[in-house]
Amino acid sequence: MSRPIRIAPSILSADFTRLGDEIRAIDAGGADYIHVDVMDGHFVPNITIGPLIVSAIRPLTKKLIDVHLMIAPADPYLGAFARAGADSITVHAEAGPHLHRSLQAIRAEGKRAGVAINPATPVSAIEHVIGDVDLVLVMSVNPGFGGQKFIPESLNKIRQVRTLIGNRPIDLQVDGGVTEHNAKALADAGADLYVAGTSVFAGNDPKTYAGRIAAIRNAATAVTA
Repeated sequence: MSRPIRIAPSILSADFTRLGDEIRAIDAGGADYIHVDVMDGHFVPNITIGPLIVSAIRPLTKKLIDVHLMIAPADPYLGAFARAGADSITVHAEAGPHLHRSLQAIRAEGKRAGVAINPATPVSAIEHVIGDVDLVLVMSVNPGFGGQKFIPESLNKIRQVRTLIGNRPIDLQVDGGVTEHNAKALADAGADLYVAGTSVFAGNDPKTYAGRIAAIRNAATAVTA
């Protein structure tokens, strides 16, 4: 099933002193989803934000709010993020012993359920839950920090996930080092939902966001001769 290329700017790279303006700028600039990276200083070596930020930005946009939980355990917080206004909640396959239960809990909240895998995690880790997800997130950097370089081996993993997804209506998301320069290779491998942090927000000049979002989308959809 062919799905359109969508861009999900990560607010991890936004200017939090004027977060509301940043959300409005990427919304107006063509963002398809608003990506929210949640880190706990335990599962990953960084601490970011929680449900209160999601609830604060929810009234500012009608775009889908895509919450990526890089936390362990994740289950105790699923309800809070759902109530805060998340539309899609992604948990890591590595973050707990009962992945299927976590995905069921997200669906029970009426939200889209996603599963993420780290660079060293094989695609086989999600084979038995592929029928229970709306989104698969392939991490193309080690989670925890923005601005990292893309891991080239991620292209092979994206191809494997695309094969696993088959014709199911599942987003294939990639997160980490995504730029206009690798967007075409990602599309050719099968990715259709791009998380872009630094490549959209660098410099935090709202006047640049629309052009950067368009550049990634145009590169991904370019027809090669």
